[in-house]
Amino acid sequence: MAGNALTEGVVYEALRTVQDPEHHRSILSLNLVRSLVVREGGISLVVSLLRSDDAYRQVLERNIREAVGRLQGVQTFDLKFEATTPGGRRLEEKQPIAGVKHLVAVASGKGGVGKTTVAVNLAIALRRIGEKVGLLDADVYGPNVPLMLGTSEQPRALAENVIMPVEAYGVRIISMGLLNPGDRPLIWRGPMLHGVMQQFLRSVQWGELDYLIIDLPPGTGDVQLSLVQSVAVTGAVIVTTPSIVALADVRKAIEMFRQVNVEILGIVENMSYFSCPHCEGRIDVFGHGEGASMARTFGVPLLGEIEIDPQIRIGGDTGKPVAAQGEDAPGAKRIFAVARAVAARLAESNRAAAAPNVQIL
Repeated sequence: MAGNALTEGVVYEALRTVQDPEHHRSILSLNLVRSLVVREGGISLVVSLLRSDDAYRQVLERNIREAVGRLQGVQTFDLKFEATTPGGRRLEEKQPIAGVKHLVAVASGKGGVGKTTVAVNLAIALRRIGEKVGLLDADVYGPNVPLMLGTSEQPRALAENVIMPVEAYGVRIISMGLLNPGDRPLIWRGPMLHGVMQQFLRSVQWGELDYLIIDLPPGTGDVQLSLVQSVAVTGAVIVTTPSIVALADVRKAIEMFRQVNVEILGIVENMSYFSCPHCEGRIDVFGHGEGASMARTFGVPLLGEIEIDPQIRIGGDTGKPVAAQGEDAPGAKRIFAVARAVAARLAESNRAAAAPNVQIL
């Protein structure tokens, strides 16, 4: 953190290492951070308590102050705790998906940034490096995953609430595009969207997965809220382009996940640049450096920069994603680098969660 300016993102990253003394999970994943304001070297933080006794509060306060104390540029730190009801309040656990180790949301603040292309190739790249992977297409209004994977096979229903996913390139997938093929539009409201998301999450027999990648629709609407409110999301990957307009919407997406305490695994800058095949020079079609700047602002990693390559577009249009052709295929190296960066980020989070913490005596 030493080289980072003091921002809310940097403070959030520090708080991610703080565990609740009773549940031994990050106070962010437990939704205990109620308010955080960072301004001109001053930090104002409000944290909820899961127990009302002094010993619990003292240990939690010590852990928080130690984490914040490691940051540079902190001039003042105001820490307050929310009053608890007699006996404290207990955590309401979000039910995990049976057999799924990591649930990773791929999101963007706006459309047209290649989010689905990144999600599809990320899933395949993770599979190619040896992981068990599923892909849930949550964009019910524009489900393009089947087209990009070259499949129109319909999922099989074994019983009323038992759905078998389709498999393509070794990845298990489910999509509204497989259930509602063709050009028929869906005109659904929020409650119907929530229902189909629950079916995709709970009724599909995903089996044992290392990663379930969820391709979210652009923006911050009903599908995103339904997802984060009903299931424990391990983290979110935010896709953008170097365009200033795209990055303005990225801020909204990051803030949405932060408000519901979903960890931001990092930012992927798609369509980052174009390598001229004649002069071998780099052409920054949409600008340069904005993804890295955004990552620094929010204190999260830049997971990678994916170039503009005709083979990536052709692969998506023909149902033959470049990642399925191997790491040495044109346009694939950067995608595999992003996949490894996501895996490393999750491994880092697992180590932080498993680290020993101060116990209440």
